[in-house]
Amino acid sequence: MAWDTEQTRHRLLEAAADEFAEHGFAGARIDRIGVGSGVNKQRIYSYFGNKVGLFDAVITRQLTTGLDEIPLTGTGPESVATFAGDYFDASVANPRLARLTAWEGLERNAPVGVDKRSLRASGKVAAIQLALPHLETDAAQDLLLTIVALVHAWTASANLGLIITGSPDDNTRRRRHVVAAVRAISKTLE
Repeated sequence: MAWDTEQTRHRLLEAAADEFAEHGFAGARIDRIGVGSGVNKQRIYSYFGNKVGLFDAVITRQLTTGLDEIPLTGTGPESVATFAGDYFDASVANPRLARLTAWEGLERNAPVGVDKRSLRASGKVAAIQLALPHLETDAAQDLLLTIVALVHAWTASANLGLIITGSPDDNTRRRRHVVAAVRAISKTLE
C-alpha cells in the first residue's frame, strides 16, 4: 500500500495546530501530536525537521488562509462591517487562529511566514480600499489591523468577558459590538 504523504502531512498539521493552539510552542508535546494525528512521531521530524519547523508550518498554514476564507464584497462602511462580523464568526468557529496568533506574539521574536502572510493581508487591504475607495493604503492597513486585533482579542481572551460582565460569553453581543465598532470607524474614514 502506498503512503499518502499529503494526507499524513495534513493530519500532522491539524493535530499540531490543536496542540500549539492549546499549549503554545513551549507547552506543546511532539508525543501528543503523534498520538493526535495517528502518525508515528518520527514522521514529524522527516517532514518538518523539528518542533520549530512544525510550529512554523502550522502558523504559516493557519494564518495564511485565515483572511482568505472571508470575502469582503460590496462598497461602503457596511461592507467592511459585514466582513468584520464574518471574520468574528469564523474566529469563534475556529479559535485556533486567534490563539496561534497570540502564542506567536508571546513566544516568537519575529512573525512566521511573513512573505505569504503579508501577501494575503495586502490582498485584504486592497479589498478594503475597493470598498472605501478614498482610503490611502496606510489607513486601510490600520483598519484591517483594527479588525483582526479586535476579533482575535475577544476570541483569545474569552475569559475577560466573564470577568467584566459577570456572565458567560455572548458571542451574539460580541459580534454586534465588533460590527458596530468597525462600521463607526469606517464611517469616520469615509
